[in-house]
Amino acid sequence: MPQAIAAVADRPTGAAPRRAGSDFAPLLRTVKAQGLLERRPGWYARTMGVNAAALVAAGMGLFALGQSWWVLLLAPVLSVLCVRTAFIGHDAGHAQITGNRAVAHLIGLFHGNLLLGMSVSWWNDKHNRHHAHPNHIDKDPDVAADVLVFTSEQAGVRVGFRRWLTRNQAWLFFPLTLLQGVAMKVYGFQDLRRQPPRQRALEGTLLVAHLVGYATLLLTAMPLAHALVFAALHQALFGLHLGMAFAPNHKGMDMPDPHGDRWGHLQRQVLTSRNIRGGAVTDWLLGGLNYQIEHHLFPSLPRPHLRLVQPLVRAHCHAVGMPYTETGLIDSYRQVLRHMYEVGEPLRVE
Repeated sequence: MPQAIAAVADRPTGAAPRRAGSDFAPLLRTVKAQGLLERRPGWYARTMGVNAAALVAAGMGLFALGQSWWVLLLAPVLSVLCVRTAFIGHDAGHAQITGNRAVAHLIGLFHGNLLLGMSVSWWNDKHNRHHAHPNHIDKDPDVAADVLVFTSEQAGVRVGFRRWLTRNQAWLFFPLTLLQGVAMKVYGFQDLRRQPPRQRALEGTLLVAHLVGYATLLLTAMPLAHALVFAALHQALFGLHLGMAFAPNHKGMDMPDPHGDRWGHLQRQVLTSRNIRGGAVTDWLLGGLNYQIEHHLFPSLPRPHLRLVQPLVRAHCHAVGMPYTETGLIDSYRQVLRHMYEVGEPLRVE
């Protein structure tokens, strides 16, 4: 395994030289030759088993502490476990766990729809479009103008309350993530209209089953007041953790010219992505998304192989003269917030 070389820069200082799409082919051959694209079903089986056992233990804890306000201490624990569950659903959607599409879909339905109340079909459709064209203003749904905006052009047409949001979006960014968990549940229900009848019936049933099961669990384990506060705290921390895991990946990175995107796969995925330095704790908390460049280049790469392929990717980017962005976790949030602040700047100086 080649030794890792130092990152070229913490942030690209300019566009990389335009390269042919074949620049990716040598890297792909190397990764294949080392067997890093081979799946790790045993690792995922253990991961899912441990996560399931931890969820059951947390559920038992709700009954043990439910009559006391001490039960609220389990809300952050359950939020972390729910994010772990979301990471499993994410990996299933990318065929990292198994190449059998039916089995992968069942894993996604169980972890997404049933355990989290998040539609796997909605997520996969949105997320696959993001992977195909990351940070492309016309093709990536993650940078479409919504509550937040990501370019000065998007900011310039905002009016009314949305204009106020854009002016203050850097300050509101993390508070808004507290609503992300609930928002994703709502988006899933809304997406049912797009789905074919059989899929709509299956996903809709599981989404309703989640809501009924979640409410039943809390109301059986604790008094109503405790349940309401617990649910609010749990869902807010769940959204915050998700937001903190996804925020550093692309925000503030290069955005392709929507009228002349001729980047190859290597350029498209590397220049728009940001890696986060760290060790085992960072890997665990961010579910491997801290290796965002490697994940985007090889979406089906099993999560435990991301750290192994990183030195190969970094060295290859260095060899072809392409910036490879890697920074610390705190600095990544600083970069994200700075970008959000700069986008809203023109609206604050009117």
